[in-house]
Amino acid sequence: MLLLDGKAASKAVKTTLQQQTQQLISDGKRPPHLAAVLIGNNGASETYVASKVKTCEEIGFHSTLLRLDESITEAELLEKIDQLNNDDSIDGILVQLPLPKQISESKVINSISPEKDVDGFHPVSVGRLVQGLETFIPATPYGMMLMLEHYKIETKGKHAVVIGRSNIVGRPMSVLLSSNLLYGNCTVTITHSHTPNLAEITRSADIIVAALGRPGFVKADMVKEGAVILDVGITRVPDPNTAKGYRIQGDVDFEAVSQKASAITPVPGGVGPMTIAGLMKNTLDAYTRRKG
Repeated sequence: MLLLDGKAASKAVKTTLQQQTQQLISDGKRPPHLAAVLIGNNGASETYVASKVKTCEEIGFHSTLLRLDESITEAELLEKIDQLNNDDSIDGILVQLPLPKQISESKVINSISPEKDVDGFHPVSVGRLVQGLETFIPATPYGMMLMLEHYKIETKGKHAVVIGRSNIVGRPMSVLLSSNLLYGNCTVTITHSHTPNLAEITRSADIIVAALGRPGFVKADMVKEGAVILDVGITRVPDPNTAKGYRIQGDVDFEAVSQKASAITPVPGGVGPMTIAGLMKNTLDAYTRRKG
């Protein structure tokens, strides 16, 4: 069984990005610049954004963290985003989700310039992805594709089952796996909460992408021998035996499923680091496209 180590794979991606950034600086150019918008004091969001800022520093990117109060109005936030859109020194913009209830997520996503949409959520980015055009790929699916590439996982002609249909992971991942790419060309089945005989479908899968947010959902009897498992889930499960009072668990029953899988991502340390790697690649791409 091959452990798909996201830390090792992301390190390889970051090393390449660091070299490219150093070359830009050597050529007398500025490094790419990522602006992150964080609203309120959500613990998980704080952790995610801190990881992104730290990675920017490691690679040599500039980063700006804009902290805004939980009570900010939608109009005020949209004004802040407009300022970032018009700031030529900023190449990529991400607004950390989730947002406070008074703010429309779709309005915020639509307000980010498609040229700076490094999260890949804007309808323009999504439309270009579906049409197979150059675009920003949502960071988590992008990271998983980079993972498949790093470990040279054969995908051509394979049956991939995606569990979950979110716009952030499930849908774009299904598009990428079915696309005519080196690590695509799968026959893809998308499943969700209303799919009958789900276990029967997953048992036919060569590749399973579990992205439904239900810890331990994918059991060993749902997986065939030799399947490749990409576990996107990351849920805090109460655990009084740990110092923090919780543990992080994926959507897959790792201990049991790893006995049958040919390759599997751990949680944590699997897809998570690759998500940040995908975001960083998008940021460099945004810089390159804007600066030519």
